[in-house]
Amino acid sequence: MATDYDAPRRDEVDLGEDSLEELKARRVDSQSGAVDVDEAEVAESFELPGADLADEELTVKVLPMQSDEFRCARCFLVHHRSQLAVERGGDLICRECA
Repeated sequence: MATDYDAPRRDEVDLGEDSLEELKARRVDSQSGAVDVDEAEVAESFELPGADLADEELTVKVLPMQSDEFRCARCFLVHHRSQLAVERGGDLICRECA
């Protein structure tokens, strides 16, 4: 239960004076009548502007690896030769993986 540390403190005598009806009323007031809502269902109802990309086709020009580039044997990314850290048994390894 959350505690409000800024609220004035009550003595033990004051705590015992709360009636049962008053405590029940506080409990009923603090309970919310809202039902838990599934976030996925709510998210499906939102439509973002420009979000319908079903008919779009993505075209990207792929270039072959250049002569000054290498493929790292650990992360399999293509790097420039300046990123070469180690060559072990014919495997080229970039600075990030070394």
